[in-house]
Amino acid sequence: MPRFAANLSMMYTEHPFLDRFAAASADGFEAVEYLFPYDHTAGELRRRLDDHGLRQVLFNAPPGSWEAGERGLASLPGRESEARSGIDRALEYAAALGCGQVHVMAGLVTADATPTQLARHRDTYLANLAWAAARAAAVDVDLLIEPINGRDMPGYFLRRQDEAHAVVQEVGTPRLKVQLDLYHCQIVEGDLTTTLRRDLPTGRVGHLQIAGVPDRHEPDRGELDIRHLFGVVDELGFDGWIGCEYRPRAGTSEGLGWIKDYRGERA
Repeated sequence: MPRFAANLSMMYTEHPFLDRFAAASADGFEAVEYLFPYDHTAGELRRRLDDHGLRQVLFNAPPGSWEAGERGLASLPGRESEARSGIDRALEYAAALGCGQVHVMAGLVTADATPTQLARHRDTYLANLAWAAARAAAVDVDLLIEPINGRDMPGYFLRRQDEAHAVVQEVGTPRLKVQLDLYHCQIVEGDLTTTLRRDLPTGRVGHLQIAGVPDRHEPDRGELDIRHLFGVVDELGFDGWIGCEYRPRAGTSEGLGWIKDYRGERA
């Protein structure tokens, strides 16, 4: 049966961030993810996890200046030192939080980037990921890369599943995997059942995420048949977590009927 993690950056925003752990636990979640931990000490976050019986399953490495619009550093030529320093910081948090996965964001490229410039971005990306994966292996952490749709994040370097899997295969380490967000994938490519059946058996997918399409609300709203998709995930024996990375239409707890119904059907 699929295992679900609450995304505390999008869910439970009716509470201050540190209070969201308790709210997620009260609703039956056993794990959490979020964008960034760095506004809080690892010790404070660990206490919240321990106090509420939660596992930390994912967060992002530092993305550069998020407030200024940066969305990752890994593919940006000339920013290698900053990207690698951020990886080390993320791995320190991962060790303290017992978190086995860290998402490394690629960054943005300009719309008029030439093929030569794009090739340089890709070379930088591969080199940074290979370096980072070696660091992650030393502390038993997997790194993830995620294709993100260009509507939500215009100019993001990595957009398609085949591109992500090609990067993972070229870097050539089991410590680098793909983060498959079904929301982003549906917007860019669709054909989610085929994608799941093609990619999950490879072992290259480390984490799934869900949200309703097109509005990124609860996953049972919109054009996805989540019961079917969860059935496919279950059929394929995926044993990772599914992050609930969506914006609730109203209160978070009030919108959890979809997961309660699903768990009830599977009981």
